[in-house]
Amino acid sequence: MAVAMSEALEIVARTDPGLVREHNEDVVFANPARGLVILADGMGGYNAGEVASGIAISFLASVLETSFFDPVEEESDLIGRPSACRCLSESIGLANTVIYNASISEPPYSGMGTTLVMGLFFDNRIAVAHIGDSRLYLLRDGQLTLVTHDHSLLQEQIDLGMTTMEEARFALNRNLVTRALGVDPLVEAEIHEYDVLPGDIYLLCSDGLNDMLLDEEIHLALQTLSANLEQAADYLIQMANDNGGRDNVSVILVRVLQAFPEQPDN
Repeated sequence: MAVAMSEALEIVARTDPGLVREHNEDVVFANPARGLVILADGMGGYNAGEVASGIAISFLASVLETSFFDPVEEESDLIGRPSACRCLSESIGLANTVIYNASISEPPYSGMGTTLVMGLFFDNRIAVAHIGDSRLYLLRDGQLTLVTHDHSLLQEQIDLGMTTMEEARFALNRNLVTRALGVDPLVEAEIHEYDVLPGDIYLLCSDGLNDMLLDEEIHLALQTLSANLEQAADYLIQMANDNGGRDNVSVILVRVLQAFPEQPDN
């Protein structure tokens, strides 16, 4: 008998405006029954950022219901990507078009966009898609790993050896993303698939968390409070606010409780 996703995953989602911003432009979404988690950090004047992130979340959740979760035969496309990656890519492309068209047709929303990080759990795997500087971390066997690679000017400078990780902590351009959803007519999401193991804990977060906390502090909090994801999520947000809370801060924590292999059709 196939394991229900809601029995295989424990998910906790939190979002907070922080201490400085008037509006919360972050949006989080979690559907344990589908193994789907999405986090978007909006950008733009007035309330345009929260419009962009809201569109991204609601559109992606809706489209994936029909493109991935409806019963279809498992297959790969011409370049060998499994259907989960293809569905994410196509869904994100459609979401980009919706947000971009809204931004050019509604003057108050001009230039709006959003970062995106999402995880789709299936068949003992996770398909991870991201655009911008929202992140996904993995805590496995006590080790914290940053799975995603920021699409930001600062990360490009680090990659080129123009600045160090220590200098990057105090850089003025740390929030300049090089890729965002809805800003241009086309955008390329970075999408990868990874094996999932029971005991894994996945953290999706907006930059309001990792700008306020070192990875070592995130690691220690997750390691210490791993037995209680609700407490861990609340504590991470509290720590970000205690350190200044200069941005909206959002976290989604996912614990893998047991294996969830897909059952072959009879």
